[in-house]
Amino acid sequence: MPRSVNHVASRAKRKRILKLTKGYYGARKNVWTVAKNTWEKGLTYAYRDRKNKKRNFRALWIQRINAAARIHDMSYSQLMGVLHKEGIQINRKVLADLAMNNPEAFKAIVDKVK
Repeated sequence: MPRSVNHVASRAKRKRILKLTKGYYGARKNVWTVAKNTWEKGLTYAYRDRKNKKRNFRALWIQRINAAARIHDMSYSQLMGVLHKEGIQINRKVLADLAMNNPEAFKAIVDKVK
């Protein structure tokens, strides 16, 4: 009896991965082994950068808060220390948004803690 191999499933799997690598440069898009390796490596980059994205945004928020706080003669660390001591629970994302888009509200917060 001849050996039975499921060509339909294996071809479909290869086509699926080659479809995911569409737009890559050179052999990375159409040579099976190269495309598969590139796609797998891309998944590891995606996982890593989902974590890094959180770090980058926190750093951006801190820079924005610091810039806005210095306009009102305070540093970032002084502002955050006083906010914590006063018991004002406002996160960096919201504080940075206020500093950028609503400077009056940010000034009100700074005046309250001064």
